[in-house]
Amino acid sequence: MSQSVPPANQPNDAQPAGGNPYAGQQPGQPAAPTGNPFADQQPGQPAAPTGNPFADQQPGPYGQPGQPGVPFGGAPFAPPAPARNNLGLGLIAAVVAALVAAGVYGGIVGATKHEIGYAAVGVGAIVGFAAGKLGGRNPVLPVISAVLALIGVYFGQLLGEAIIISKQLPLSVSEIFFDHFSDLNKVWKEDADPLTFVFIVIAGVVAFSAARKATD
Repeated sequence: MSQSVPPANQPNDAQPAGGNPYAGQQPGQPAAPTGNPFADQQPGQPAAPTGNPFADQQPGPYGQPGQPGVPFGGAPFAPPAPARNNLGLGLIAAVVAALVAAGVYGGIVGATKHEIGYAAVGVGAIVGFAAGKLGGRNPVLPVISAVLALIGVYFGQLLGEAIIISKQLPLSVSEIFFDHFSDLNKVWKEDADPLTFVFIVIAGVVAFSAARKATD
């Protein structure tokens, strides 16, 4: 039997030559999609989106995407605050605190007619805290705080004695304290016992410790 022969001018596109789908493709025409997003990409064209939001993002200098200059993907670290070191301000704060604490302590002694150890400790804590909080890390401030706390407890006890004496004599507290200070000091020495000096020393130790801890 004779077989029909297709016309010579008719393109033979019914069957791909050699089973290759690209053999019959005309130059300049885009290739048929193959289902592979990377095989169909033309050189110089952006990559096709993959559906992964992190795959298309450029990595930062620390390996974290899209956050240049920020290590580990968090906020940049803030520089530590500079340490305070103001001897003058700390000294003024310690003196004011010692005067106020001595007045409060003297009022307690005059009202109760007893030396209260906790009140003496409070004098040291107030003086040391004020000096360290406002003066900072100056190494001289704890020593100054201890000395001022000792003086504060001493004058507080003198003030307490003056209050007690003013209730027995027709003299005011200020007259006894300023006009008869030497006599007041003699009365304080006569009434002093070992606990009196223990309270003074404790106040100094507490002030020294409080001044150092207040700077932390």
